Amino acid sequence: MFSSLSLKVIIFGFIFTFFSSFGQSFFLGLFNSSIRETLSITHGQFGSIYASATLLSSFLLIWVGKKIDDINIFRFAFYVTLLLSFSCFFFSKISSIAFLFIAVFLMRFSGQGLMSHTATTTITRYFTKSRGKALSAGWFGLSTAEFILPVLIVYLLTITAWQNIWISISILILIFLPLASSFLIKKLDFDTREQVGSNDPEIKEIKQWKRIEVLKDYRFYIVCLNMLAMPWIATGVFVYQSFITEAKEWGSFVIAQSFMVYSISSVVTLLGSGFLIDKFTSRKLLIFMNIPLLFSTLVLFYFDNPVTSFVFLGLIGISNGLANVLGSSTWAEIYGVKFIGSIKALTTALMVFSTAFGTALFGFLIDKGFSIEQIALVSFTYVFISLFLLFFVRNKLNPQYT
Repeated sequence: MFSSLSLKVIIFGFIFTFFSSFGQSFFLGLFNSSIRETLSITHGQFGSIYASATLLSSFLLIWVGKKIDDINIFRFAFYVTLLLSFSCFFFSKISSIAFLFIAVFLMRFSGQGLMSHTATTTITRYFTKSRGKALSAGWFGLSTAEFILPVLIVYLLTITAWQNIWISISILILIFLPLASSFLIKKLDFDTREQVGSNDPEIKEIKQWKRIEVLKDYRFYIVCLNMLAMPWIATGVFVYQSFITEAKEWGSFVIAQSFMVYSISSVVTLLGSGFLIDKFTSRKLLIFMNIPLLFSTLVLFYFDNPVTSFVFLGLIGISNGLANVLGSSTWAEIYGVKFIGSIKALTTALMVFSTAFGTALFGFLIDKGFSIEQIALVSFTYVFISLFLLFFVRNKLNPQYT
């Protein structure tokens, strides 16, 4: 189904999304207790530092991320690898609040930001007819990391200091990623494309939008409203899962067990969505992306039975699987791929910003005395309004042809 070069690009995407996990919230959260104990800080202090560092990384990503449009992909990936390796080493040296802020900023910027940006931009730019399946396979790297790393890190923390783990990760990145990148994408350049049949429309027939043009397009903001719903709501749920557990009286292990359902539904949807996108296009599937998320907020609002925790997180997992692929392919379909690096730099930065926003908003509402049912209602209202607006422009998301 895929040529040799196509498979190499997919494997590259898989590896880079896997290694992006070192800057993701689920991974950094595993060291929350160790770091707070080392620095003698509270949950609130850690959360404030984490959110502010994440915000800073999102702003910088808008500028740095667009550079992938200007230089060779292999060189860009090499620079990102060096930065990630340094960031992991720096993280092992946290000894003060100032160092913690810098370390979290570096990990969020290089890991969650640039690593995933490099992977998805490379796949999005290279593939045309098989973009959906390729993105699904690439994003499976992060799903694999989410399945493997938590158990592995919890075990390693019982036999060695957390600082040693980060030093080991830094060395692994420095050795493995340059070799992998050299083998997989060294010959890849800006104009390399997936081979398509002679009767297929060429990607160059689509108008190639610059970022400044995209920012003037009202459709961009309506699509963004929908794209950002999943990151901020899911992050709020993950960060404040203990609050939800206490409010619903579910018991300490219910949500932890429910994450298995989240992981399975996310992976199944992720793999299936690639085939659906290649058959129906991202533009037609976009309207369905947040419907499971909408129902999940209603489940959280109406039901208290512990079984509903599995339904709640299962629905979020379905939207997450769709969002991971649609978040890259939709922009390419509407705006072309020539300047996709700068466009995705902006959208990835907005995604990172939304995770910080979700953490801050949930925390603010909890401090103001909102119940979890009221917070679910706030989330429902946002998703409903964004879906309502998207419904009216869903037939206007077609690309412009030159």
